[in-house]
Amino acid sequence: MNGLRRREFLASAAAAGVVSMTGVDPTLARAAASQAKSGAALTAAERLAFVHPELREATANFLPLLETIPPLSDDVLPMMRDLPNPLAKPLDAKPEVSEKQISGLDGDPAIRVFTINASAGAKRPAILYFHGGGYVAGKAEGDLSDVQVLARELDCCIVVPDYRLAPETRFPGPVRDAYAALAWMHGNADAIGIDRSRIAVMGRSAGGGLAAMLTDMVRRRAQFEIVLQVLLYPMLDDRTGSVRAMPAHVEGIMWSSDQNRFGWRSLLGVEPGSASVPQGAVPGRYEDLKGMPPAWIGVGAIDLFFDESVDYARRLADTGIWTELNVVPASWHGFDMALPDLRISRAFRHSYTDALRFAFSGQLARSPK
Repeated sequence: MNGLRRREFLASAAAAGVVSMTGVDPTLARAAASQAKSGAALTAAERLAFVHPELREATANFLPLLETIPPLSDDVLPMMRDLPNPLAKPLDAKPEVSEKQISGLDGDPAIRVFTINASAGAKRPAILYFHGGGYVAGKAEGDLSDVQVLARELDCCIVVPDYRLAPETRFPGPVRDAYAALAWMHGNADAIGIDRSRIAVMGRSAGGGLAAMLTDMVRRRAQFEIVLQVLLYPMLDDRTGSVRAMPAHVEGIMWSSDQNRFGWRSLLGVEPGSASVPQGAVPGRYEDLKGMPPAWIGVGAIDLFFDESVDYARRLADTGIWTELNVVPASWHGFDMALPDLRISRAFRHSYTDALRFAFSGQLARSPK
């Protein structure tokens, strides 16, 4: 079990905090940049040259532990799923969190969902939120304390489904669960106290990719409306790390090309980067984005998902869709969850919280049909 400590070293980094800045000599930074561009492996010191000053000390503490993590595989996955999540914090008494079982879509299995800040008869805005985990891991419970904070700040109701995971459930199973949760919100709007006209979708990492898939399904079915999609360092494109080699300075901090290929292979049932993938499964491959809802997309500049996030935001904006892209300099995948008290993490949260506030107040331009 010593090699299975991804979440443990994240917690250690958070506990260590960032008390002082770790300086990196500019000459070393220039040498590291040249080496990363060439595709050569970087030393730990060279890698730190690319990391934001606020993140460097914590990053230096956990980089050695990255070497202890075994490759993600079908054999390792069950043990990874069983690990406790030390980043999960105790829930507050308010706003109230309740657990329900809802019907799946068209005969699919029942889905466990959590509702936060539900109140019968109210007309609050709402968020449908999806956890991360590379499409193969993670649980809804892991993000509930953070979701409580967001629900309290925006005075909104948030629904968090425990969607089915790959490889046991391949696409479109997870997005069907997402759509079933959205349909349940509409059908039970009065009971949970939400305004059907003010529902946003939101997700982290694979949860951000699932949110993007859901917006496409909603667009094609034309049954519901979404006022904003909030995609936090979203997992959008199976070609990242497969047919598109990634530079050394973004490779392996919290998420690697190997892990990315495993996640996509598990979801798609075909090799990542294949010429043909299931329709609707890969947002980065959508040819036509017309009719998508407004979008807020945030990503760190040394995140494996940087290129695909920026490209997706550019294509949305080029289509005439209201789009905000928040790039956090020199920051790795999930930095805000691992180190939530840093200035850059707080600024990141404030940015997407403001976007949600604007969307719920009707201040964002609606997308052209």
